[in-house]
Amino acid sequence: MTFLSPDQIAELKKPLDRKHVSSRSQAGRDLSYIESWFAISEANRIFGHGAWNRETSIQMIGQPREVGDKWRVEYLAKVRITVGDIIRDGCGFGQGIDKDVGQAHESALKEAESDAMKRALMTFGNPFGLALYDKSQSNVVDIVETINDAQQAELQVLIEQSGMGSAKFLSSFGIEKLSDLPEKKFAPAGKRLREIIHENTTKKEAA
Repeated sequence: MTFLSPDQIAELKKPLDRKHVSSRSQAGRDLSYIESWFAISEANRIFGHGAWNRETSIQMIGQPREVGDKWRVEYLAKVRITVGDIIRDGCGFGQGIDKDVGQAHESALKEAESDAMKRALMTFGNPFGLALYDKSQSNVVDIVETINDAQQAELQVLIEQSGMGSAKFLSSFGIEKLSDLPEKKFAPAGKRLREIIHENTTKKEAA
């Protein structure tokens, strides 16, 4: 029997970053969703490349019909996601409207498969859009990217060389520990520390 690792479970429980949420208007309502490419990317990241499988079955609803000068085509899709021996199914609907009947088929097929795949993956957790099904969307948050281990080590060396002291550095950025520093502040922080080091060196040489 397949069991997800503790790290995988932790990833599936994490809130969904708001920056990955898109929206569209449908039937007078604003709907939130994640893009198909992002769902696939997250599956590769969390489960591993080649460690999950997608099976798709497609059924056309009725026959293509003319709507004005265009063709309208509709499909139903069922997608099965398999991770080891864990199986999740999802169903989706797609419609295509185009002057070219072939393009109408393609649009409908893509929409149906994407919708079904996301519904199947959604059952695994928040990163796949489960958080969007909660009306309050309490697990959809703005996640601030923080510095990585290499960046943290680099800054620690610069802090020591500058003589600034960790406590003063942390206080100046309003954080409790170095790993909490937002990634976007890494470059400015490094620049300032190098300026202090240069100023200290200049003073010593002038003394």
